[in-house]
Amino acid sequence: MEPTISALAVGRTRTVAEPREGPGGRHRAWIESFAGRADLVVAPTDGSRAPVTVTPDVAVTGVGAYGGGAWCWGSGDELVYVAADGRLIAVGAGGGSPRALSREGRALAPSAAGGTVFFGLDQGDACHIARVELDGGTWPARVSSTGDFAWDPDASIAAVAWVEWDLPSMPFDESRILLAPRDGGEPRVVAGGGAVSVGQPRFSPDGTRLAYVSDATGWWNVWVADADGARARPVLEEPHDHAAPTWSPGQRSFAWSPDGSEIAICRNEDGFGRLVVVTLPGGSAGPKVRELAKGWHHSLDWGARGIVSVRSGARTPPVVTVIDPGTGERRQLARGAPAGIERDAVEPEPVTWRSASATVHGLLYRPRESALGPGAAPPMLVLVHGGPSDQATAGWQPRVAYYVDRGWAVLRPDHRGSTGFGREYVQALRERWGELDVVDTASGIRAAAEQGWCDPDRVAIMGGSAGGLTTLLLCAQHGALVRAGVSAFGVTNLFELAETTHRLESRYIDWLVGELPRAADRYREHSPSTHAAAIKVPLLILQGDADNVVPPAQAQLLVDAVRGAGGTVEHHVYAGEGHGWSRPETVTDELERVEAFLNRWVLRR
Repeated sequence: MEPTISALAVGRTRTVAEPREGPGGRHRAWIESFAGRADLVVAPTDGSRAPVTVTPDVAVTGVGAYGGGAWCWGSGDELVYVAADGRLIAVGAGGGSPRALSREGRALAPSAAGGTVFFGLDQGDACHIARVELDGGTWPARVSSTGDFAWDPDASIAAVAWVEWDLPSMPFDESRILLAPRDGGEPRVVAGGGAVSVGQPRFSPDGTRLAYVSDATGWWNVWVADADGARARPVLEEPHDHAAPTWSPGQRSFAWSPDGSEIAICRNEDGFGRLVVVTLPGGSAGPKVRELAKGWHHSLDWGARGIVSVRSGARTPPVVTVIDPGTGERRQLARGAPAGIERDAVEPEPVTWRSASATVHGLLYRPRESALGPGAAPPMLVLVHGGPSDQATAGWQPRVAYYVDRGWAVLRPDHRGSTGFGREYVQALRERWGELDVVDTASGIRAAAEQGWCDPDRVAIMGGSAGGLTTLLLCAQHGALVRAGVSAFGVTNLFELAETTHRLESRYIDWLVGELPRAADRYREHSPSTHAAAIKVPLLILQGDADNVVPPAQAQLLVDAVRGAGGTVEHHVYAGEGHGWSRPETVTDELERVEAFLNRWVLRR
């Protein structure tokens, strides 16, 4: 079987992100990123001229990992963006000299209205909402007054709203939306607070209503309230999430129509995306829902010329697309992946299995032909997501496509604590990280053997970040189920993580494992480094030397312990890489390095 997806093609893929239509509908712009650099590209909506890069002098901040919400339209002729160095910059839609609007700290997720820009401002030990005039005539002034973190502001002519939360919570656990008069005044909470997660506050185009996402009903549904937060109600109450966990600012999983009568929502259906449009109820009539398109539609923006988004699917690499909201007809504006890379990609199927008394979810990808030969059950790679509150979704996953193309079945478990299946499913992992995720993944591997999804003697497991912890613990505690394990920037010691990780997640571990010193025994028991001597399967450990989320010392600690106990471990550190890979040569090397490792320890033994 000859593979059709090369590691080099995956490495050469550009990122396209955050498309927006400008006021007046004359321009659209989006971000294109490659090899660690991101730029803004502007194109006329009528297609009369080719797209042009308008940020050659000062690069845009990255949009992967913990980055997002990198820019907004300041006016019909000017864009405002966060520079790679953290400054807030204004630049013309036709290019030209950039103008700095802020210089201290790191700007986040700007939003402009009426000549004023509101943005998050992270100053290291505090993250608040600030405002600055678009013409640069003022210095940034603080708007928010409480909260450990505040971001994602949105302004109308009369008010500004934002999301805020306090440590040890994460925004997708407990958060609140605050509202303040645009020209000053005391902010007040209008949604969330307590055991509710909220996000993405966004005023209607005429400023008379405020929409946001809330899990008050047990699912992240879109809600709409009056502009002052009164009379809040779900737009479409249903057992489907309308948002992903807020790991970074700038998520846009819904969008108002230009006249404010409808809202477009990207619905999560067990890991599969679907774009729907909801007509808001009038009088006694309930909401009307029409399905517009299958697939994941990220960074939604609804302008005069249609709904623009980044669309992707299991067989569709990310594409900047504009969709006619009436007919569903779509037009491609920009694509990041090389042509043909998706030719033999396959759709996954949703699967479930039992783990103790729980039903666990996942996605299963079956190869067209087994790497072990025609008619043979395929080897299986278990890919554990990070977070650990992320989700396996049927969007474009080049790593998955790469291994399925080579005859591997791929199982992507959504252990308890994953998002996409309601608040209760997420909350099940509270103080049980390193336990339930491991048990649920092990149960998934057993189910794969029982159901004939794979050759049970040819199974490997791989995970990154939090998924690395799950991977390493499974290798230690359920090593008979797998032939090999791969950890990319994985957590190995929970005590070290609590001491060294970045501020955003500095107290997340209190929720995941428990507070110290009360939970010290649990920290020890759920740390892979504690069980290094029990790991008998070969390991491959990959790490970036510039990772400030899971510092490289974590990887070295485990490598030394496994080797000291006589285990087999390969260790590779990528210079200049952080928590995730940004350089094409790193992406290419990872795929080739992991493939060689799996061939050696899984296929040939």
